Amino acid sequence: MSDIPDFQDLFRLDGKVALITGGSRGLGLHTATAFLYAGAKKVILTSRKSGGTYGLNQAVERLNKLPNIKGRALAIPADISKTEEIQRLVKEVQKTESKLDILVANAGAAWGGPFDTTPDASTVKVLDLNVRSIFNLIRIFTPLLEAAGTLSDPARVVIVSSTAGSHVPHVGEHGTIVYSASKAAADHLARNIAVELGPRHITTNSVAPGFFPSKLANGLIESLGGLEGLERENPRRRLGVASDMAGVMVFLCSRGAAWINGATIPVDGGGRLTAGRLSKL
Repeated sequence: MSDIPDFQDLFRLDGKVALITGGSRGLGLHTATAFLYAGAKKVILTSRKSGGTYGLNQAVERLNKLPNIKGRALAIPADISKTEEIQRLVKEVQKTESKLDILVANAGAAWGGPFDTTPDASTVKVLDLNVRSIFNLIRIFTPLLEAAGTLSDPARVVIVSSTAGSHVPHVGEHGTIVYSASKAAADHLARNIAVELGPRHITTNSVAPGFFPSKLANGLIESLGGLEGLERENPRRRLGVASDMAGVMVFLCSRGAAWINGATIPVDGGGRLTAGRLSKL
């Protein structure tokens, strides 16, 4: 008989402290919600904006009203595209915490349009936020992550990339060439950092979502034929929902995934396997 001690806690996050970039809406908010339901002690959300419909304040207020949670959410505004802002974010976290168990690099930028007229500013923004800022975020937070990790229960880094990083989903009028390249880079960044930080008791993995209706994705969903069309194209005949993201994120950050390092997990219902039909030439 196999001995699996404390199996009932294998997928729990009790007592953990997590930080999620871009956590005020969409996939980041789904992740924050899941972490609190899984028992996390503190979930820190960060993005540039505090107020407004999609700002940090409304997200934290909603999270702290979730039923039957033990932990709490709080907001620390920061622009992670700037190294000095990441350093300030670390200092803000250190005011109340001496270690960080989970770092989720979720914030990102997207741009789509014709190849020939792609503005250089869009390329700079996408590569800067989707690759450089993630590298700097992990690098600068490494001491706090290292303080949390152990041989049996490492600290966790999860990069949110996209299935666009593994194939060519959109070219032509709605091309996302640089965005796709940035997500491929994010996945490979995770693999490199997994090897770099593994010996320090920190695992690094990436999650590659397909289409989840969100503020970021809704414009592209509409231009590609709308929800119903994309649902028909997907082998599971639907798009992503909050629980799909919740499950994989809690898993990767739980004791159940302590030996998973350098992996990219697609969360797309198999949509990437038929992605050629999504290209608009």
